[in-house]
Amino acid sequence: MKQSSIELKQYAPTWTQSLTVVVFTIATVFVGNLSAQDKNSATESTNICLQTARDTLASCRSAAQSAYQVALGKCINITDPAARRSCERQATADLADARDTCQGGFDVRHASCQKFGPDRYDPPIDPTNFTTTIDNPYFPLAPGTTFTYLDQSGSIKDVFAVTHDTRVIDGVTCVQVHDSVYTDGVLTEDTLDFFAQDTEGNVWYFGENTAEFEDGLLATIEGSFLSGVNNDKPGIIMKVHPAPGDFYRQEFSLGNAEDYAETLNLNSRVVVPYGRFNNCLKSQETTPLEPDALEDKYYAPGVGNVLTVDLVTGERDELVSITTE
Repeated sequence: MKQSSIELKQYAPTWTQSLTVVVFTIATVFVGNLSAQDKNSATESTNICLQTARDTLASCRSAAQSAYQVALGKCINITDPAARRSCERQATADLADARDTCQGGFDVRHASCQKFGPDRYDPPIDPTNFTTTIDNPYFPLAPGTTFTYLDQSGSIKDVFAVTHDTRVIDGVTCVQVHDSVYTDGVLTEDTLDFFAQDTEGNVWYFGENTAEFEDGLLATIEGSFLSGVNNDKPGIIMKVHPAPGDFYRQEFSLGNAEDYAETLNLNSRVVVPYGRFNNCLKSQETTPLEPDALEDKYYAPGVGNVLTVDLVTGERDELVSITTE
């Protein structure tokens, strides 16, 4: 006759009973941990923002390694032993710097995901919801208006000219802005920016064609992108109802153009050569492409951007004039 578990327990040695309890406890904890791990894995697998950060990190590291291998290939073709070793040391140092930048970029993206949330970034773009009339009070772009900025030394001038030209990007007709930077009177950066305003009043950034020059020669076009090309997407430059704590993407071209902005306050006071302004919107901009970069920008109601401060170097780009045709 089969004895009940209660009857069997009466005859089981004490150490056996204790062992049974321990094993049961360990099994329960183990299963619980597995459940928690499964839950965390499921959560992470649906965190598109975090996965995007990881994919971009892998791509960045791969590119850094590729550049390193090419550099070594150049080094071994140097005949002089001392120069060759110097070349190899520089290649190794550059690789370390590049990998640090990759990790720093991941850290910035990872932190941003805490604010963006886990969802994919795929804003719906309906061309019928946009206009070329950009009258957001913090970012007005009236055709024929030119904003000129100077740094404190007066050596760097930024001319931001709102043209009468438009361009259709991703089906949306955008206002074209010609942004030119001069260093000691020499053109060093030349950019066409494309903006449109949605029917609610948010100003969107649909891309840029940018070029940087050194000694009068084209150095790079990095940062250029157009929404709808290579799965790049637009971002918001200025919200219609900004509020402290707003955090948003200004552009989305992974590994190429990724500026973030956070609204800090709406009551800053600013003094620049063009004038004194109250109740300015203060925004802080970051980018995973330059993890150490940090800028504060100030926007005056009815005027637009009046001041940009580089928090790393302390440099100030100040509005000095506004002209209209």
